[in-house]
Amino acid sequence: MVLNRGGALSIDYFVAYMKLIMNTKDCPALKAKEIAFERLFRNKSDTLGQESYEKFLLAFDAIAK
Repeated sequence: MVLNRGGALSIDYFVAYMKLIMNTKDCPALKAKEIAFERLFRNKSDTLGQESYEKFLLAFDAIAK
């Protein structure tokens, strides 16, 4: 997936990314969140900006249900 660092990423982007991880690695949502956080944010919540991080957390909440 292409990552646009010019603006805030959407909830839909993060949902799709984490679902892709879940499908390819056959893992639960929590593990997908950890992998996505490491890959996209480099384990720092401010890497892509506060708005993107908040949307990331909302996306996780959406898939964890």
